[in-house]
Amino acid sequence: QVQLVESGGGLVQAGGSLRLSCAASGPTFSRYFMGWFRQAPGKEREFVAAINWNGGGTYYADSVKGRFTISRDNAKSTVYLQMNGLKPEDTAVYFCASANSIRLPMGAMLTTRSYDYWGQGTQVTVSS
Repeated sequence: QVQLVESGGGLVQAGGSLRLSCAASGPTFSRYFMGWFRQAPGKEREFVAAINWNGGGTYYADSVKGRFTISRDNAKSTVYLQMNGLKPEDTAVYFCASANSIRLPMGAMLTTRSYDYWGQGTQVTVSS
């Protein structure tokens, strides 16, 4: 069983920055493919970013490319999402997720069903 706990959400003005963290339990964090998703009110959960087991591969949704950066620290069992240039349309609950695999195919990483464990989410609100 893996437990994921997100933190770092909050209220920020447009153009501002936030850094989300996701701390994972368990001794095998370095073997997990990690992803960030978000869900706005009335919308489906959507892919934001993902990172492979050693950080050598990172992947982003087009809507956040160039503004968000995903990274991980396997020694701390933590994955991060640095969000810069925030826009009101980035407002959502952000979830981290883990897949019991060191890598996922490009199509698979975009879908929620490819991930085995989920955090409880952290709210990000961007005011205009």
